[in-house]
Amino acid sequence: MKRSSNGKFVSSCKGTQRLLYTAIFICLFSACSVSKQIGRQATTILLQDSTISSGHTGISIYEPASNRYWYNYNDSKYFIPASNTKLFTLYAGMKYLGDSLVGLRYTENNIVNPDTTPITDLVKVFPTGDPTFLSAEFSHQPVFEFLKKQKRFEVCDFHHIESYGKGWAWDDYMEGFMIPRSSFPIYKNILSIKFIRRDSLVIQPAYFKKQLFLLSAFDTGFAVSKDFFSNKMSLVAGKDQWRKIPFYDEPVTELLKDTLKNPAVWSSPCLVNSEDINRKYKIIHSQPTDSLLKPMMHNSDNFFAEQTLLMASNEHLGYMDDAAMIDTLLQSDFNDIPQQPRWVDGSGLSRYNLFTPQSFIYILKKLQFEFGMQRLKVILPTGGQGTLKNYFNSDSSFIYAKTGSMSNQFTLCGYLTTKKNKQLIFSVMINNAKGSAVGLRRSTEHFIKFIRDNY
Repeated sequence: MKRSSNGKFVSSCKGTQRLLYTAIFICLFSACSVSKQIGRQATTILLQDSTISSGHTGISIYEPASNRYWYNYNDSKYFIPASNTKLFTLYAGMKYLGDSLVGLRYTENNIVNPDTTPITDLVKVFPTGDPTFLSAEFSHQPVFEFLKKQKRFEVCDFHHIESYGKGWAWDDYMEGFMIPRSSFPIYKNILSIKFIRRDSLVIQPAYFKKQLFLLSAFDTGFAVSKDFFSNKMSLVAGKDQWRKIPFYDEPVTELLKDTLKNPAVWSSPCLVNSEDINRKYKIIHSQPTDSLLKPMMHNSDNFFAEQTLLMASNEHLGYMDDAAMIDTLLQSDFNDIPQQPRWVDGSGLSRYNLFTPQSFIYILKKLQFEFGMQRLKVILPTGGQGTLKNYFNSDSSFIYAKTGSMSNQFTLCGYLTTKKNKQLIFSVMINNAKGSAVGLRRSTEHFIKFIRDNY
């Protein structure tokens, strides 16, 4: 209390209110100032860049500690995210795959004679979509070791997987980044052909030698063409010394026979209750889950991403269906996302995918809150690693992010620590720009480094 000029006592609340209003004004002014500063740099570095200005750009920068957006530009507009779609797939994998991948489910039955005398044990195996089976990236192969010990087994598969996702570019079907999806991947569904000398090749897996047709002699290299809907391939003289070609999983039983040297392997239609398989049947775990998720994010491995979504569906829903899993996630885990995305695949290969910059602020916040930064720092690449190998090399550990790129599109979304130790989440999305991929990346790197150095 204090005495007024007329001798009466008045409250000092007015003074307190002035201080409060002043503090609020300073905070708002500071926020506006930061937003304007970042906006000026966004305009200079990105929006007026000749490699970018022909297209569309969306930016969102968020500070979790203050629950405040530092800067937004077209943040609620929709963009093709390319491989940043994998951030949503990553969440599905981290939440629903547990600590270790389910590599196989199986049950043992007796085959019985008419006189009811057991002949032998029959093992029925149920695929889980695990892409690590006989993949060269994983030396430890418990599923393979288990199958080697079986005298006879039956592959029981009730899943119907579309080999390619909606909106994938069909003319990329021979490229290693567009491997057909399947319920029982083997050798990562990739065939390797290596030139040794004149008319001599090393083919792995060797099973596919009978699928190759040599149309001409080749002295210094080869060229290969492949049917779209089969594994038949033709080789002619060319310049390739080594090539990896995706194959369909249609011969999975024959491949298993050939690999295991076991003729007592077959497959059949499987009419079972999927809940019984997931709840009652025995399990063989294959790999630690993060050992799959790390190369999926570091190398932007499309096949691992597609199979991760299928595996998450199998574990959560009881069957492999990427569309059903996406719909379930959007209605449950992601039901509070700011703008409902159009999400059609696990990898981001599809141009049908549409997400906003705020969508990625949302998923990155959710990943950090539910799984913690320590785990994410192992799974996501930092500067000088994976798809960021040639970027953010100086003091690289200030950024952990996912790139996304396809023709005329580039996105970068992730976590950023500024030099003043501010923790930020950011999303930069560029679509329909005529500039080179390197140009888009360098401009985005320049913009993120500005924020890093100045705040």
